[in-house]
Order: sequence, then structure tokens, then C-alpha cells
Amino acid sequence: MTLDHFHPHTFQESINIKEAPSKSQRKREMLALQKLGESLIGLSKESLKHMTLPEKIADAVKDCQRITAHEARRRQMQLVGKIMRTLDKTEVNRIRTALDTIKGISNPETAKLRCLNRWREHLLTENEALTRLLAQYPDAAAQQLHTLIRNARREKMQSKPSKAFRELFQVLKTLLYPDNTSMDSKKI
Repeated sequence: MTLDHFHPHTFQESINIKEAPSKSQRKREMLALQKLGESLIGLSKESLKHMTLPEKIADAVKDCQRITAHEARRRQMQLVGKIMRTLDKTEVNRIRTALDTIKGISNPETAKLRCLNRWREHLLTENEALTRLLAQYPDAAAQQLHTLIRNARREKMQSKPSKAFRELFQVLKTLLYPDNTSMDSKKI
């Protein structure tokens, strides 16, 4: 048995070739892009105007929004998914980011809101929470915070509108994130 038909050149190339993603992985990626396309279809026409989408995607999404027949709409959604698969990763990431912005799902912003809400809840339920807050933020207006906490607790007990509750949130926001302009522009 001779190895004349074996070329070392071919063997070396086969070692260097990266293994292609499995069929299951390709299908997961396809379904993720299909879901992204469905998210685009679910947006309002006004929201779509603010997004910069490739023309083919924008047209397919608009067409799908106009279609009411179930089977025709399903086929159009499949077309949107197919077009999404032709986009490169940077365009897909740009679309994801724009969608997250429109839906208000900016991870850093969400984390900040959760942090503020946790502080507010701790301040309203635990007496020592104000002491911890003042230890971490010595420049905080202790008297103002104490008054807001007391008023918010009273409003809650009397089932009154939560004016102090909202004010406490705003004071915490300026205390914890004084230079944050993006949160200030959003209504909370």
C-alpha cells in the first residue's frame, strides 16, 4: 500500500481548517435571527421610522405589518428571517442595539434603576438603611432624606398618592448618579 495519492499539502490544509458550526448551532442562530425579525415586525410604524434598517429588511417588515391573512403573514415572516440571515454581524448587532433602545432595555440603565429601587425600598423598610446610605455618601442631605422617608411611609400607611415616594427616588438618583444624563432624560 502506497501513499502516493496522499499529499502532505492537503493534509496540512485539513488541519488548519476551522470546524464549521454544527447543524444544531446554525439552526439556533437562524431561529434567533427569525425572532429578531419578529421583534421588528412587532414594532409600531413610528418606532420603525426611527431605526436605520437596510432597505430590504425595512420593506419586508412593512409588508408583513400590512398582511393580515395568517398563512401569508407566516410566509412573510419567514422571508424576513431569510433576509436577516443575509446581513453581516455588525448590521445584526446594530439592529439589536436599536431594538433594545426602543424597548428601553438598556442593561446599564436597567441596573441603575434596580439599584435605585432597592435603595428606596431599603430606606422605607429598614431604619438602619439611612445610616448605611449616609456612610457611603457623606455629602447626602440627611435631613431631606429623613423627611422624605418619613413622608413616604406616612403616605403609604394613609393610602395617599406617593409624592414623597417619587421625590425620594429623584433625590437618590441625583445622589447616586449625579453625572448621568441618559437617566435624567427618561421619565421614570
